[in-house]
Amino acid sequence: MIPQVPERPYRSVLYIPGANERALQKAATLPCDAIIFDLEDAVAPDEKPRARALVADMLRSVDYGNRARIVRINALETEWGRADCLAFAGASIEAILVPKVSRPDHIEAVAQLVADVPLWAMMETAVVAWHAANIAAHPRLAGIVVGTNDLAKDIGARYRPDRMPLLTAMSLCLLAGKAYGRVVIDGVYNAFKDDVGLRAECDQGRDMGFDGKTLIHPAQIAVANEVFAPTDAELVLARAQIAAYEEAERAGKGVAVVDGKIVEKLHVVAAERIIARAALLGDRV
Repeated sequence: MIPQVPERPYRSVLYIPGANERALQKAATLPCDAIIFDLEDAVAPDEKPRARALVADMLRSVDYGNRARIVRINALETEWGRADCLAFAGASIEAILVPKVSRPDHIEAVAQLVADVPLWAMMETAVVAWHAANIAAHPRLAGIVVGTNDLAKDIGARYRPDRMPLLTAMSLCLLAGKAYGRVVIDGVYNAFKDDVGLRAECDQGRDMGFDGKTLIHPAQIAVANEVFAPTDAELVLARAQIAAYEEAERAGKGVAVVDGKIVEKLHVVAAERIIARAALLGDRV
């Protein structure tokens, strides 16, 4: 059975430039659920070998606590990709994030080099939407990040607060990931001082079904953590639905009623998922 709740929370997934030692150290003190140690877009070409060595050293020497550690490598087509894979093949991390994935072969090529680390896919091109299901089905894949900035560039979309031009591709990637039980993370919000806009985009992503949001600045963590966590009202309703359905079953009925609304088994499954998500957070909230 495909799992419906990740094994750990991924509400806030913060990018940290791999060449920035100070930022890499500070990340160990931030309340994000996950860190992406970025060797790709955030690192200049002549800094990439140094960044690779620095991230590897930080992962060995710094205690990042219960934050998930994910390393975004350079694409294998670049001069740095293979060395990135080999450097983290045996690392104690949650995943290697493969950039510019547009077909399953991209995941398979990295899987051949990295035996024991789960893989995540950056899905950020127009073509990836047509191959999303096949990519998500790869047995080594554990997570997906929808790269909305690159996706917008690739299709020539204008920026809109409602992200309407991107919703088809985002939805296809989300559906593919959920169909195979993968963690699926929304793209970044670029205006890191705009909490109102960030909250609106987090709300949209949460409503769609994303597990969390990638972030570019620590100032964005609090909003993402709040929006992607179950609310008190959701938890109260979930417990009421489960209790009412269990009572209906004992009475030999197939449905229950809570607040004037029918509760069936499918609602109970959703309610159990909400409670499971809250349990994952533990003392993080």
